[in-house]
Amino acid sequence: MAKIIDQTEFDTLVLKGEGVVLVDFFATWCGPCKALAPILEEVAEELKDKVGIYKVDIDQTQGLAQQYRVMSVPTMKIFKSGEVVETIVGLQSKGVLLEKLNYYAG
Repeated sequence: MAKIIDQTEFDTLVLKGEGVVLVDFFATWCGPCKALAPILEEVAEELKDKVGIYKVDIDQTQGLAQQYRVMSVPTMKIFKSGEVVETIVGLQSKGVLLEKLNYYAG
């Protein structure tokens, strides 16, 4: 399950975490974000032993959205060992997300 995290959890789980993490920057009022949510849940379940998947509400955690230059939602950032390795903007299919995450998770 993709967990919604705040700044403190972001620092611990994403920046200091090991391995590959996908962070979905979303907003509760965003239609494409709502469409992406069940896709992310499926991806999270399928890759639960390989990849961490977290969500950041840009209205609740504006500092993170600004820090990572999130201009539109949904924006997903893939982190590997605390560093951004790819940015994905907009609604994506499950297949595209699995392909990208499996590539980085090796």
